[in-house]
Amino acid sequence: MEITTAMVKELRQATGAGVLDCRKALEAHNGDFEAARAYLREKGLAEAAKRADRVASEGVVEVYGHTGNRVGVMLELNCETDFVARTEEFQTLSHDLALHIAFAAPRYVTREQVPPEVVEAERADYRAQALAEGKPEHIVDRIIEGKLEKFFRSVCLIEQPFVKDEDRTVEDVIKDYTARLGENILVRRFVRYELGESL
Repeated sequence: MEITTAMVKELRQATGAGVLDCRKALEAHNGDFEAARAYLREKGLAEAAKRADRVASEGVVEVYGHTGNRVGVMLELNCETDFVARTEEFQTLSHDLALHIAFAAPRYVTREQVPPEVVEAERADYRAQALAEGKPEHIVDRIIEGKLEKFFRSVCLIEQPFVKDEDRTVEDVIKDYTARLGENILVRRFVRYELGESL
């Protein structure tokens, strides 16, 4: 199948990959757009994993006020160079992540940041619930682990379903941008304020 410039352009717009990479992906997959897109995404994620250890000390501090100014978010999003930090794509990502935080109200960036005492309190609560419901002792630990996974997905930013595409997690979205922009990108920290919340 002949690979046209229009096909390459469409794939490039969808993935952010280079022209040559898009052409090669389309040629390797006989012009199949979805297969080429999946290939580039997989390739990009593999390259993103290689970049994970690189220092990301540039970036932006995004300040976001939700409609009516009842919820506010400050987010520090880092990348490796100020060149990438100034790109429209990076600015869009930081805005979208701040919007997500305003909507989904995560409490931590990653599960590693959840204090051990919080995890243990959740674990004890789930155990008490399971036993009160009469669950057999031999399956209680599996129930607890399942509920802890749900807990982490609800309170850890990178594990939450992304507000603009709930089929992907926030981590998936960040990895896509990492692959497209060619730099390690990470959420350093955030704070979320809601009018009237107790301190």
